[in-house]
Amino acid sequence: MTQRLKKYYIESIVPKLMEEFKYKNIHEVPKIEKIVINRGIGTASQNQKIVDAALKELTIITGQKGIITRSKKAIAGFKLRETMPVGVAVTLRGDRMYGFLDRLINLALPRVRDFQGINPKSFDKNGNYSLGLEEQLMFPEIEYDKIDQIRGMDISIVTTGKKQEEGLALLKKFGLPFTA
Repeated sequence: MTQRLKKYYIESIVPKLMEEFKYKNIHEVPKIEKIVINRGIGTASQNQKIVDAALKELTIITGQKGIITRSKKAIAGFKLRETMPVGVAVTLRGDRMYGFLDRLINLALPRVRDFQGINPKSFDKNGNYSLGLEEQLMFPEIEYDKIDQIRGMDISIVTTGKKQEEGLALLKKFGLPFTA
């Protein structure tokens, strides 16, 4: 089954971007390559149950099992040894990526309290966008009673755009609610 946003991208966004940026070839049009969801677990790295709970929540939200990221070197000040778990991450591509983006735009972000929109200045020089969420409760898949602690996550949307303007135009056309 083709995702709704993927079909919308092909039928509506591509022609608009080709006209706006005067592309000669359809392959020049920027597209979303992948979405990476990352969650640091900080001091919880000593407790394996918290790592497993964070991984399970990310799996429920994304529909894909994530990986546990581990420290590369020991830092005594943080009571961190080499190869200790420091976070969990999921990389989404294809239909799962479009499904997650659809839920993020239409279900999760509108559920944030006092939501004014997301910052349009969080692009890197290549047109990739990153945003941080403070809690996981905005996703309808997460039940309030089943979480042990409110934790945030970082979401990076990687595009094939060459400039910030291309990435911003692409994500605006997808419907990401940027502030004015």
